[in-house]
Amino acid sequence: MKKYFKLFILLAVLLSTTSAFAQNISDMRLNEVVVTNTEGFEDDYGYRSGWIELFNTSYGTVNIAGCYLTDDPNNLTKYMIPKGDVLTQIKPRQHILFWADGIKEKGTFHLNFTLDGVKEILFVSADGRTIVDKVVLPQLDTNQSYARKVDGEGTNKQESFVYQSINKSMKAKANIDDPSVEGWVVCANPTPSTNNITLDGVSKGAQLKEVDPYGLFLTISAMLVTFLSLIILYFIFKRIGKFHIQKKSANAKEATKTVANRDKADTSGQVSAETYAAISMAMHLYKIDNEAHDFENTILTIHKESKSYSPWSSKIYTLRETPQVNKRK
Repeated sequence: MKKYFKLFILLAVLLSTTSAFAQNISDMRLNEVVVTNTEGFEDDYGYRSGWIELFNTSYGTVNIAGCYLTDDPNNLTKYMIPKGDVLTQIKPRQHILFWADGIKEKGTFHLNFTLDGVKEILFVSADGRTIVDKVVLPQLDTNQSYARKVDGEGTNKQESFVYQSINKSMKAKANIDDPSVEGWVVCANPTPSTNNITLDGVSKGAQLKEVDPYGLFLTISAMLVTFLSLIILYFIFKRIGKFHIQKKSANAKEATKTVANRDKADTSGQVSAETYAAISMAMHLYKIDNEAHDFENTILTIHKESKSYSPWSSKIYTLRETPQVNKRK
């Protein structure tokens, strides 16, 4: 039982790990950067400075507390995002802004470095070694930003084959000759804490229809999920059945062993009640003459019954008396 319990625990851990991997730090992306800000967005103190925008590409909340932002590849732990701030829990498909003003005492979202002369920005995991995302900055004019054409997407994001096909189809229709749609672009109008571009009119269903017009991919996916679920259930129930069979066999063996041990007990000098009953029955039969046969199983006793007529076939009960006619004189 313990072995199967461990198997179920391992399966649950794998499922939870898969879910956690789908909604963890690796889903965060550097989304937009402004180096010099003189006319744009202001921070909570009313000051303008460069800023860095992160975007949560997943559909689950991601807590970035303990992670790092840096402008130096040789110092990946330059600024640690403080822990204990509920605002570091980034909602699904939402943005968060960090002010590069060099004054970290202003709060969680104020960095300890500025972006003047910076060539590269890196977002590092909480282990201080794993680079989750990075971007090399081009030469930007004042109040320009360097942003992803589509939030969270670009050359640094690994996408599945299906979504690569969908995005390729959309981008080909939107702007065939513009290579910038593949990743980052220079924007004259920064968009802090909001989408870099508005995608209108194309639903996910329409996108999937463009890639798979006959529904083959959707059908195959559904069948694979169904059959995989059935296979998993088959093995689970098979294991459960074997476990119960083994358990019953073990119980039966234990019961047989107990009975055998009881039968082996010393019963010398004791006569069972069954023995007395058998002796009494034999003596009773012996004293009855008609039952005293040497070979009882070969004796057939028949008592003859003789009657002058058979009552069941007697016709006297069915015949009427002969009618008599009285003649008048």
